[in-house]
Amino acid sequence: MSGILLGALLLTVTGLFSQVVGFVYRMLLSRMIGAETMGLYQLVIPVYSMLMSLTAVGLTVAVSTLSARYHAVGDSGSVRTVLRRALGCFLLLAIPLGTIVVLGSDAISVYVLGDARTRMGVVLLVPCMLLTGVENLHKHCFYGIGRVRPPAAVETAEQLIRAGAVLTLLAILLPRSQEQTVGIIVMGMVVCEVFSAGALTWMFRRHWRRFPPGIARVTFTRRQLYAIALPVGATSLLGTLLGSANAVLIPAKLVEGGMTLNEAMAEFGVLSGMTLPLLSLPTAFIGALCLVMVPDLARRTARGDRRAATGFLDRIMSATSLLMAPAMALLMVVGPAAGQAMFRDERVGQFILPLALGTLLSCYQSVLSGALNGLSLQGRAARNAILSDVIQLAFTYFTVARWGLPGFVAGFLLSSLAGMVFNLISVLRATALRPQLFRWFVRPLLAALFMGVWIRLFFNILTSSGWSSLSASLICTILGLVLYTAALLAQGLSVTDQVSQLGKILKKERVPI
Repeated sequence: MSGILLGALLLTVTGLFSQVVGFVYRMLLSRMIGAETMGLYQLVIPVYSMLMSLTAVGLTVAVSTLSARYHAVGDSGSVRTVLRRALGCFLLLAIPLGTIVVLGSDAISVYVLGDARTRMGVVLLVPCMLLTGVENLHKHCFYGIGRVRPPAAVETAEQLIRAGAVLTLLAILLPRSQEQTVGIIVMGMVVCEVFSAGALTWMFRRHWRRFPPGIARVTFTRRQLYAIALPVGATSLLGTLLGSANAVLIPAKLVEGGMTLNEAMAEFGVLSGMTLPLLSLPTAFIGALCLVMVPDLARRTARGDRRAATGFLDRIMSATSLLMAPAMALLMVVGPAAGQAMFRDERVGQFILPLALGTLLSCYQSVLSGALNGLSLQGRAARNAILSDVIQLAFTYFTVARWGLPGFVAGFLLSSLAGMVFNLISVLRATALRPQLFRWFVRPLLAALFMGVWIRLFFNILTSSGWSSLSASLICTILGLVLYTAALLAQGLSVTDQVSQLGKILKKERVPI
Protein backbone atom coordinates (compact mmCIF):
# COMPACT_ATOMS: atom_id res chain seq x y z
CA MET A 1 0.00 0.00 0.00
CA SER A 2 1.47 3.35 -1.00
CA GLY A 3 2.17 6.26 1.32
CA ILE A 4 -0.49 8.36 -0.41
CA LEU A 5 -3.14 5.68 0.12
CA LEU A 6 -2.10 5.30 3.76
CA GLY A 7 -2.32 9.05 4.10
CA ALA A 8 -5.81 9.10 2.63
CA LEU A 9 -6.88 6.27 4.92
CA LEU A 10 -5.46 8.02 7.97
CA LEU A 11 -7.14 11.30 7.07
CA THR A 12 -10.42 9.48 6.41
CA VAL A 13 -10.36 7.84 9.83
CA THR A 14 -9.38 11.13 11.43
CA GLY A 15 -12.03 13.01 9.49
CA LEU A 16 -14.69 10.46 10.38
CA PHE A 17 -13.76 10.69 14.04
CA SER A 18 -13.88 14.48 13.80
CA GLN A 19 -17.28 14.34 12.13
CA VAL A 20 -18.67 12.08 14.83
CA VAL A 21 -17.23 14.21 17.63
CA GLY A 22 -18.47 17.36 15.89
CA PHE A 23 -21.92 15.88 15.46
CA VAL A 24 -22.18 14.85 19.11
CA TYR A 25 -20.90 18.31 20.05
CA ARG A 26 -23.59 19.99 17.92
CA MET A 27 -26.23 17.72 19.41
CA LEU A 28 -25.26 18.64 22.98
CA LEU A 29 -24.82 22.28 22.02
CA SER A 30 -28.30 22.50 20.51
CA ARG A 31 -29.80 20.98 23.63
CA MET A 32 -28.02 23.52 25.84
CA ILE A 33 -28.73 26.69 23.85
CA GLY A 34 -31.86 25.94 21.78
CA ALA A 35 -32.66 26.34 18.09
CA GLU A 36 -32.89 30.15 18.11
CA THR A 37 -29.45 30.72 19.67
CA MET A 38 -28.07 28.04 17.36
CA GLY A 39 -29.41 30.13 14.49
CA LEU A 40 -27.59 33.20 15.83
CA TYR A 41 -24.36 31.21 16.07
CA GLN A 42 -24.81 29.97 12.49
CA LEU A 43 -25.31 33.60 11.45
CA VAL A 44 -21.87 34.49 12.88
CA ILE A 45 -20.02 31.67 11.10
CA PRO A 46 -20.17 33.33 7.63
CA VAL A 47 -18.20 36.27 9.06
CA TYR A 48 -15.51 33.80 10.13
CA SER A 49 -15.55 32.24 6.65
CA MET A 50 -15.27 35.69 5.12
CA LEU A 51 -12.23 36.58 7.23
CA MET A 52 -10.53 33.31 6.32
CA SER A 53 -11.28 33.81 2.63
CA LEU A 54 -9.78 37.28 2.69
CA THR A 55 -6.61 36.21 4.46
CA ALA A 56 -5.77 32.51 4.46
CA VAL A 57 -7.69 30.26 2.05
CA GLY A 58 -5.75 31.13 -1.09
CA LEU A 59 -2.44 31.00 0.79
CA THR A 60 -3.15 27.53 2.19
CA VAL A 61 -3.82 26.11 -1.30
CA ALA A 62 -0.67 27.83 -2.58
CA VAL A 63 1.42 26.42 0.27
CA SER A 64 0.07 22.90 -0.29
CA THR A 65 0.60 23.03 -4.06
CA LEU A 66 4.03 24.69 -4.08
CA SER A 67 5.45 22.65 -1.22
CA ALA A 68 4.33 19.49 -3.02
CA ARG A 69 6.08 20.62 -6.21
CA TYR A 70 9.35 21.50 -4.49
CA HIS A 71 9.28 18.42 -2.29
CA ALA A 72 8.80 16.23 -5.37
CA VAL A 73 12.15 17.40 -6.75
CA GLY A 74 13.93 17.29 -3.37
CA ASP A 75 14.10 21.05 -2.80
CA SER A 76 13.20 21.26 0.90
CA GLY A 77 14.82 24.67 1.23
CA SER A 78 12.23 26.21 -1.05
CA VAL A 79 9.47 24.48 0.93
CA ARG A 80 10.52 26.37 4.06
CA THR A 81 10.73 29.62 2.10
CA VAL A 82 7.18 29.12 0.81
CA LEU A 83 5.81 28.63 4.32
CA ARG A 84 7.72 31.59 5.80
CA ARG A 85 6.56 34.01 3.12
CA ALA A 86 3.00 32.75 3.26
CA LEU A 87 2.92 33.36 7.02
CA GLY A 88 4.22 36.89 6.49
CA CYS A 89 1.57 37.63 3.87
CA PHE A 90 -1.15 36.23 6.10
CA LEU A 91 -0.22 38.40 9.09
CA LEU A 92 0.07 41.51 6.92
CA LEU A 93 -3.51 40.92 5.77
CA ALA A 94 -5.06 39.57 8.95
CA ILE A 95 -3.95 42.08 11.58
CA PRO A 96 -5.32 45.24 9.85
CA LEU A 97 -8.47 43.41 8.80
CA GLY A 98 -9.07 42.14 12.34
CA THR A 99 -8.70 45.68 13.69
CA ILE A 100 -11.30 46.95 11.23
CA VAL A 101 -13.72 44.15 12.22
CA VAL A 102 -13.38 44.90 15.93
CA LEU A 103 -13.94 48.64 15.43
CA GLY A 104 -16.87 48.05 13.09
CA SER A 105 -18.48 45.16 14.98
CA ASP A 106 -21.61 47.17 15.83
CA ALA A 107 -22.29 48.00 12.20
CA ILE A 108 -21.50 44.46 11.05
CA SER A 109 -23.88 42.88 13.55
CA VAL A 110 -26.76 45.30 12.97
CA TYR A 111 -26.56 46.24 9.28
CA VAL A 112 -24.84 43.21 7.73
CA LEU A 113 -26.03 40.28 9.84
CA GLY A 114 -29.31 41.94 10.77
CA ASP A 115 -29.20 41.05 14.48
CA ALA A 116 -27.36 43.01 17.19
CA ARG A 117 -27.10 39.87 19.32
CA THR A 118 -24.22 38.65 17.13
CA ARG A 119 -21.81 41.49 18.07
CA MET A 120 -19.80 39.73 20.80
CA GLY A 121 -19.33 36.67 18.60
CA VAL A 122 -18.08 38.85 15.73
CA VAL A 123 -15.46 40.53 17.95
CA LEU A 124 -14.16 37.21 19.31
CA LEU A 125 -13.85 35.78 15.80
CA VAL A 126 -10.79 37.99 15.20
CA PRO A 127 -8.33 36.12 17.48
CA CYS A 128 -9.87 32.87 16.28
CA MET A 129 -9.12 33.87 12.67
CA LEU A 130 -5.49 34.79 13.45
CA LEU A 131 -4.80 31.48 15.16
CA THR A 132 -6.64 29.40 12.55
CA GLY A 133 -4.62 30.98 9.73
CA VAL A 134 -1.30 30.08 11.38
CA GLU A 135 -2.58 26.57 12.03
CA ASN A 136 -3.84 25.99 8.48
CA LEU A 137 -0.66 27.22 6.77
CA HIS A 138 1.46 24.78 8.79
CA LYS A 139 -1.10 22.02 8.29
CA HIS A 140 -1.16 22.38 4.49
CA CYS A 141 2.62 22.51 4.31
CA PHE A 142 2.64 19.17 6.09
CA TYR A 143 0.14 17.86 3.53
CA GLY A 144 2.29 19.16 0.69
CA ILE A 145 5.40 17.27 1.83
CA GLY A 146 3.37 14.11 2.35
CA ARG A 147 3.35 14.01 6.15
CA VAL A 148 -0.23 13.65 7.32
CA ARG A 149 0.25 12.17 10.79
CA PRO A 150 1.11 15.43 12.62
CA PRO A 151 -1.92 17.41 11.35
CA ALA A 152 -4.15 14.35 11.72
CA ALA A 153 -3.16 13.98 15.38
CA VAL A 154 -3.69 17.69 16.03
CA GLU A 155 -7.06 17.68 14.27
CA THR A 156 -8.23 14.75 16.39
CA ALA A 157 -7.23 16.51 19.60
CA GLU A 158 -8.63 19.79 18.30
CA GLN A 159 -12.16 18.42 17.98
CA LEU A 160 -12.11 17.06 21.51
CA ILE A 161 -10.68 20.28 22.96
CA ARG A 162 -13.20 22.45 21.10
CA ALA A 163 -16.17 20.40 22.26
CA GLY A 164 -14.84 20.21 25.81
CA ALA A 165 -13.98 23.92 26.02
CA VAL A 166 -17.28 25.18 24.61
CA LEU A 167 -19.52 22.82 26.57
CA THR A 168 -17.59 23.39 29.80
CA LEU A 169 -17.77 27.17 29.46
CA LEU A 170 -21.49 26.99 28.74
CA ALA A 171 -22.10 24.67 31.68
CA ILE A 172 -20.25 27.04 34.02
CA LEU A 173 -21.52 30.37 32.70
CA LEU A 174 -25.12 29.71 31.62
CA PRO A 175 -27.72 31.14 31.84
CA ARG A 176 -26.65 34.22 29.91
CA SER A 177 -28.15 36.48 27.28
CA GLN A 178 -28.21 35.11 23.74
CA GLU A 179 -25.45 37.51 22.67
CA GLN A 180 -23.24 36.39 25.54
CA THR A 181 -24.00 32.73 24.80
CA VAL A 182 -22.80 33.13 21.21
CA GLY A 183 -19.68 34.88 22.54
CA ILE A 184 -19.00 32.00 24.93
CA ILE A 185 -19.16 29.51 22.05
CA VAL A 186 -16.66 31.52 20.01
CA MET A 187 -14.40 31.87 23.07
CA GLY A 188 -14.30 28.08 23.30
CA MET A 189 -13.22 28.02 19.65
CA VAL A 190 -10.39 30.44 20.48
CA VAL A 191 -9.16 28.15 23.27
CA CYS A 192 -9.10 25.27 20.79
CA GLU A 193 -7.19 27.25 18.16
CA VAL A 194 -4.53 28.29 20.70
CA PHE A 195 -3.73 24.61 21.12
CA SER A 196 -3.86 23.77 17.37
CA ALA A 197 -1.71 26.68 16.19
CA GLY A 198 0.86 26.15 18.93
CA ALA A 199 1.06 22.39 18.44
CA LEU A 200 1.49 22.51 14.65
CA THR A 201 4.07 25.29 14.82
CA TRP A 202 6.10 23.28 17.33
CA MET A 203 5.77 20.09 15.26
CA PHE A 204 6.96 21.82 12.11
CA ARG A 205 10.01 23.27 13.82
CA ARG A 206 10.76 19.84 15.25
CA HIS A 207 10.46 18.38 11.74
CA TRP A 208 13.02 20.83 10.34
CA ARG A 209 15.41 20.03 13.17
CA ARG A 210 15.22 16.35 12.24
CA PHE A 211 15.37 16.97 8.48
CA PRO A 212 17.34 20.20 7.84
CA PRO A 213 16.00 21.74 4.62
CA GLY A 214 19.28 23.12 3.36
CA ILE A 215 19.61 25.98 0.89
CA ALA A 216 16.80 26.63 -1.60
CA ARG A 217 17.75 25.44 -5.09
CA VAL A 218 15.47 27.83 -6.93
CA THR A 219 14.73 31.51 -6.54
CA PHE A 220 11.25 31.52 -5.08
CA THR A 221 9.32 34.76 -5.52
CA ARG A 222 6.12 36.02 -4.00
CA ARG A 223 4.76 36.24 -7.52
CA GLN A 224 4.61 32.43 -7.64
CA LEU A 225 2.73 32.44 -4.35
CA TYR A 226 0.31 35.10 -5.54
CA ALA A 227 -0.28 33.32 -8.87
CA ILE A 228 -2.02 30.51 -6.98
CA ALA A 229 -3.26 32.33 -3.87
CA LEU A 230 -4.98 35.26 -5.57
CA PRO A 231 -7.37 33.34 -7.88
CA VAL A 232 -8.15 30.77 -5.19
CA GLY A 233 -8.59 33.49 -2.55
CA ALA A 234 -10.74 35.61 -4.86
CA THR A 235 -12.90 32.59 -5.66
CA SER A 236 -13.22 31.70 -2.00
CA LEU A 237 -14.04 35.31 -1.15
CA LEU A 238 -16.72 35.60 -3.79
CA GLY A 239 -18.11 32.19 -2.86
CA THR A 240 -18.11 33.16 0.81
CA LEU A 241 -19.82 36.46 -0.02
CA LEU A 242 -22.52 34.58 -1.88
CA GLY A 243 -22.80 31.97 0.88
CA SER A 244 -22.89 34.64 3.58
CA ALA A 245 -25.55 36.57 1.69
CA ASN A 246 -27.49 33.34 1.42
CA ALA A 247 -27.22 32.68 5.18
CA VAL A 248 -28.31 36.21 6.04
CA LEU A 249 -31.14 36.16 3.51
CA ILE A 250 -32.75 32.92 4.70
CA PRO A 251 -34.09 34.23 8.04
CA ALA A 252 -34.78 37.66 6.50
CA LYS A 253 -36.86 36.13 3.71
CA LEU A 254 -38.67 33.83 6.14
CA VAL A 255 -39.66 36.94 8.11
CA GLU A 256 -40.77 38.57 4.86
CA GLY A 257 -42.91 35.52 4.23
CA GLY A 258 -44.77 35.95 7.52
CA MET A 259 -42.66 34.40 10.31
CA THR A 260 -41.51 36.28 13.39
CA LEU A 261 -37.76 36.89 13.73
CA ASN A 262 -37.48 34.32 16.54
CA GLU A 263 -39.35 31.69 14.51
CA ALA A 264 -37.23 32.36 11.42
CA MET A 265 -33.99 32.14 13.41
CA ALA A 266 -35.12 28.85 14.96
CA GLU A 267 -35.98 27.36 11.54
CA PHE A 268 -32.62 28.49 10.20
CA GLY A 269 -30.88 26.98 13.23
CA VAL A 270 -32.54 23.59 12.75
CA LEU A 271 -31.69 23.47 9.04
CA SER A 272 -28.10 24.71 9.19
CA GLY A 273 -27.16 23.52 12.67
CA MET A 274 -28.88 20.13 12.82
CA THR A 275 -30.19 18.66 9.54
CA LEU A 276 -27.28 19.58 7.26
CA PRO A 277 -24.62 18.51 9.82
CA LEU A 278 -26.43 15.17 10.07
CA LEU A 279 -26.09 14.70 6.31
CA SER A 280 -22.44 15.79 6.36
CA LEU A 281 -21.43 13.01 8.77
CA PRO A 282 -20.29 10.56 6.03
CA THR A 283 -18.38 13.19 4.03
CA ALA A 284 -15.12 12.78 5.99
CA PHE A 285 -13.84 10.63 3.12
CA ILE A 286 -14.31 13.47 0.65
CA GLY A 287 -12.36 15.96 2.73
CA ALA A 288 -9.52 13.48 3.24
CA LEU A 289 -9.47 12.59 -0.45
CA CYS A 290 -9.22 16.22 -1.50
CA LEU A 291 -6.45 16.95 1.00
CA VAL A 292 -4.19 14.26 -0.47
CA MET A 293 -5.42 14.61 -4.05
CA VAL A 294 -4.44 18.25 -4.63
CA PRO A 295 -0.72 17.90 -3.75
CA ASP A 296 -0.53 14.48 -5.40
CA LEU A 297 -1.92 15.76 -8.69
CA ALA A 298 0.40 18.76 -8.40
CA ARG A 299 3.37 16.40 -8.09
CA ARG A 300 2.25 14.33 -11.07
CA THR A 301 1.63 17.46 -13.13
CA ALA A 302 5.06 18.84 -12.22
CA ARG A 303 6.58 15.61 -13.55
CA GLY A 304 4.44 15.63 -16.70
CA ASP A 305 2.72 12.39 -15.69
CA ARG A 306 -0.74 13.21 -17.05
CA ARG A 307 -1.57 9.59 -17.90
CA ALA A 308 -1.21 8.47 -14.29
CA ALA A 309 -3.24 11.51 -13.24
CA THR A 310 -6.19 10.48 -15.43
CA GLY A 311 -6.14 6.95 -14.02
CA PHE A 312 -6.06 8.42 -10.54
CA LEU A 313 -9.10 10.59 -11.27
CA ASP A 314 -10.99 7.65 -12.75
CA ARG A 315 -10.60 5.69 -9.51
CA ILE A 316 -11.44 8.69 -7.37
CA MET A 317 -14.78 9.14 -9.10
CA SER A 318 -15.61 5.46 -8.62
CA ALA A 319 -14.59 5.53 -4.97
CA THR A 320 -16.69 8.65 -4.32
CA SER A 321 -19.83 7.01 -5.69
CA LEU A 322 -19.21 3.69 -3.98
CA LEU A 323 -18.93 5.29 -0.56
CA MET A 324 -21.22 8.32 -0.68
CA ALA A 325 -24.25 6.89 -2.53
CA PRO A 326 -25.11 4.24 0.12
CA ALA A 327 -24.41 6.69 2.94
CA MET A 328 -26.94 9.18 1.58
CA ALA A 329 -29.49 6.42 0.88
CA LEU A 330 -29.15 5.22 4.47
CA LEU A 331 -29.58 8.72 5.90
CA MET A 332 -32.70 9.27 3.81
CA VAL A 333 -34.29 6.39 5.73
CA VAL A 334 -32.93 6.57 9.27
CA GLY A 335 -31.80 10.22 9.36
CA PRO A 336 -35.06 11.92 10.40
CA ALA A 337 -35.86 9.55 13.26
CA ALA A 338 -32.28 9.39 14.50
CA GLY A 339 -31.86 13.17 14.25
CA GLN A 340 -35.08 13.89 16.11
CA ALA A 341 -34.10 11.46 18.87
CA MET A 342 -30.65 13.02 19.26
CA PHE A 343 -31.49 16.72 18.82
CA ARG A 344 -34.93 16.49 20.49
CA ASP A 345 -36.54 18.61 17.79
CA GLU A 346 -39.30 17.34 15.50
CA ARG A 347 -38.12 19.58 12.66
CA VAL A 348 -34.80 17.76 12.23
CA GLY A 349 -34.79 15.77 9.00
CA GLN A 350 -37.25 17.93 7.10
CA PHE A 351 -36.68 17.76 3.31
CA ILE A 352 -34.23 14.88 3.87
CA LEU A 353 -34.63 13.41 0.36
CA PRO A 354 -33.68 16.48 -1.72
CA LEU A 355 -31.06 17.56 0.83
CA ALA A 356 -29.42 14.12 0.73
CA LEU A 357 -29.35 14.17 -3.07
CA GLY A 358 -27.88 17.67 -2.98
CA THR A 359 -25.21 16.55 -0.49
CA LEU A 360 -24.24 13.64 -2.76
CA LEU A 361 -23.96 15.98 -5.75
CA SER A 362 -21.90 18.42 -3.68
CA CYS A 363 -19.50 15.57 -2.87
CA TYR A 364 -18.87 15.07 -6.58
CA GLN A 365 -18.52 18.82 -6.98
CA SER A 366 -15.91 19.01 -4.20
CA VAL A 367 -13.84 16.12 -5.54
CA LEU A 368 -13.82 17.51 -9.06
CA SER A 369 -12.99 20.99 -7.78
CA GLY A 370 -10.02 19.52 -5.90
CA ALA A 371 -8.93 17.80 -9.10
CA LEU A 372 -8.98 21.11 -10.97
CA ASN A 373 -6.90 22.75 -8.23
CA GLY A 374 -4.41 19.89 -8.35
CA LEU A 375 -4.14 20.29 -12.12
CA SER A 376 -3.36 24.02 -11.64
CA LEU A 377 -6.73 24.99 -13.13
CA GLN A 378 -7.87 27.11 -10.21
CA GLY A 379 -9.57 29.61 -12.51
CA ARG A 380 -11.95 27.02 -13.89
CA ALA A 381 -12.75 25.71 -10.43
CA ALA A 382 -13.40 29.30 -9.36
CA ARG A 383 -15.74 30.05 -12.23
CA ASN A 384 -17.77 26.89 -11.67
CA ALA A 385 -18.05 27.46 -7.92
CA ILE A 386 -19.27 31.00 -8.44
CA LEU A 387 -21.91 29.92 -10.96
CA SER A 388 -23.14 27.28 -8.53
CA ASP A 389 -23.33 29.78 -5.65
CA VAL A 390 -25.20 32.29 -7.81
CA ILE A 391 -27.88 29.69 -8.53
CA GLN A 392 -28.31 29.01 -4.82
CA LEU A 393 -28.50 32.70 -3.95
CA ALA A 394 -31.03 33.37 -6.69
CA PHE A 395 -33.34 30.65 -5.36
CA THR A 396 -33.04 31.98 -1.82
CA TYR A 397 -33.74 35.57 -2.87
CA PHE A 398 -36.67 34.90 -5.18
CA THR A 399 -38.39 31.87 -3.62
CA VAL A 400 -37.90 31.63 0.17
CA ALA A 401 -40.30 34.47 1.00
CA ARG A 402 -42.95 32.78 -1.15
CA TRP A 403 -42.23 29.05 -0.63
CA GLY A 404 -40.40 29.05 2.70
CA LEU A 405 -37.50 26.64 3.25
CA PRO A 406 -38.45 24.49 0.22
CA GLY A 407 -37.14 27.36 -1.91
CA PHE A 408 -33.71 27.07 -0.30
CA VAL A 409 -33.80 23.27 -0.64
CA ALA A 410 -34.59 23.48 -4.36
CA GLY A 411 -31.69 25.89 -4.83
CA PHE A 412 -29.34 23.62 -2.87
CA LEU A 413 -30.19 20.65 -5.08
CA LEU A 414 -29.97 22.48 -8.41
CA SER A 415 -26.83 24.45 -7.52
CA SER A 416 -25.02 21.25 -6.45
CA LEU A 417 -26.06 19.56 -9.71
CA ALA A 418 -24.85 22.53 -11.76
CA GLY A 419 -21.54 22.69 -9.88
CA MET A 420 -20.91 18.98 -10.42
CA VAL A 421 -21.69 19.15 -14.14
CA PHE A 422 -19.54 22.25 -14.71
CA ASN A 423 -16.57 20.73 -12.88
CA LEU A 424 -16.94 17.38 -14.63
CA ILE A 425 -16.90 19.03 -18.05
CA SER A 426 -13.81 21.07 -17.08
CA VAL A 427 -11.92 18.01 -15.82
CA LEU A 428 -12.79 15.94 -18.90
CA ARG A 429 -11.59 18.70 -21.21
CA ALA A 430 -8.36 19.25 -19.27
CA THR A 431 -7.30 15.62 -18.94
CA ALA A 432 -8.81 13.90 -22.00
CA LEU A 433 -10.32 11.49 -19.47
CA ARG A 434 -13.13 9.45 -20.99
CA PRO A 435 -16.30 9.57 -18.89
CA GLN A 436 -17.28 6.22 -17.41
CA LEU A 437 -20.86 7.07 -16.54
CA PHE A 438 -21.97 3.50 -15.90
CA ARG A 439 -19.10 2.71 -13.54
CA TRP A 440 -18.99 6.13 -11.88
CA PHE A 441 -22.70 6.69 -11.36
CA VAL A 442 -25.19 4.09 -12.62
CA ARG A 443 -24.05 0.93 -10.83
CA PRO A 444 -23.39 2.49 -7.40
CA LEU A 445 -26.62 4.52 -7.53
CA LEU A 446 -28.70 1.49 -8.52
CA ALA A 447 -27.19 -0.52 -5.68
CA ALA A 448 -27.86 2.34 -3.24
CA LEU A 449 -31.46 2.64 -4.47
CA PHE A 450 -31.99 -1.11 -4.00
CA MET A 451 -30.59 -0.87 -0.47
CA GLY A 452 -32.68 2.20 0.36
CA VAL A 453 -35.98 0.62 -0.70
CA TRP A 454 -35.42 -2.51 1.38
CA ILE A 455 -34.17 -0.83 4.55
CA ARG A 456 -37.08 1.60 4.35
CA LEU A 457 -39.40 -1.41 4.47
CA PHE A 458 -37.50 -3.02 7.35
CA PHE A 459 -37.31 0.26 9.27
CA ASN A 460 -41.08 0.71 9.09
CA ILE A 461 -41.63 -2.91 10.19
CA LEU A 462 -39.28 -2.54 13.18
CA THR A 463 -40.67 0.79 14.40
CA SER A 464 -44.27 -0.39 14.03
CA SER A 465 -43.34 -3.49 16.07
CA GLY A 466 -42.26 -1.35 19.01
CA TRP A 467 -38.53 -0.99 18.40
CA SER A 468 -37.01 2.37 19.27
CA SER A 469 -35.88 4.61 16.42
CA LEU A 470 -32.20 4.35 17.39
CA SER A 471 -32.31 0.53 17.65
CA ALA A 472 -34.11 0.25 14.32
CA SER A 473 -31.58 2.64 12.75
CA LEU A 474 -28.64 0.54 13.95
CA ILE A 475 -30.13 -2.71 12.66
CA CYS A 476 -31.01 -1.13 9.31
CA THR A 477 -27.49 0.27 8.98
CA ILE A 478 -25.95 -3.19 9.32
CA LEU A 479 -28.55 -4.73 7.03
CA GLY A 480 -28.08 -1.93 4.50
CA LEU A 481 -24.34 -2.56 4.21
CA VAL A 482 -25.01 -6.24 3.50
CA LEU A 483 -27.67 -5.45 0.90
CA TYR A 484 -25.50 -2.81 -0.79
CA THR A 485 -22.53 -5.18 -1.05
CA ALA A 486 -24.79 -7.89 -2.45
CA ALA A 487 -26.24 -5.49 -5.02
CA LEU A 488 -22.74 -4.52 -6.17
CA LEU A 489 -21.68 -8.16 -6.43
CA ALA A 490 -24.79 -8.91 -8.50
CA GLN A 491 -23.55 -6.26 -10.96
CA GLY A 492 -20.05 -7.72 -11.02
CA LEU A 493 -18.57 -4.96 -8.88
CA SER A 494 -16.62 -5.40 -5.65
CA VAL A 495 -15.82 -2.60 -3.19
CA THR A 496 -12.58 -4.32 -2.13
CA ASP A 497 -11.49 -4.66 -5.77
CA GLN A 498 -12.07 -0.98 -6.37
CA VAL A 499 -10.03 0.01 -3.30
CA SER A 500 -7.26 -2.36 -4.37
CA GLN A 501 -7.18 -0.88 -7.86
CA LEU A 502 -7.07 2.63 -6.40
CA GLY A 503 -4.03 1.53 -4.40
CA LYS A 504 -2.34 0.31 -7.59
CA ILE A 505 -2.99 3.61 -9.32
CA LEU A 506 -1.56 5.48 -6.34
CA LYS A 507 1.48 3.22 -5.96
CA LYS A 508 4.70 5.18 -6.29
CA GLU A 509 7.72 5.83 -4.10
CA ARG A 510 6.80 5.61 -0.42
CA VAL A 511 6.00 8.97 1.14
CA PRO A 512 6.69 9.37 4.87
CA ILE A 513 3.54 9.76 6.92
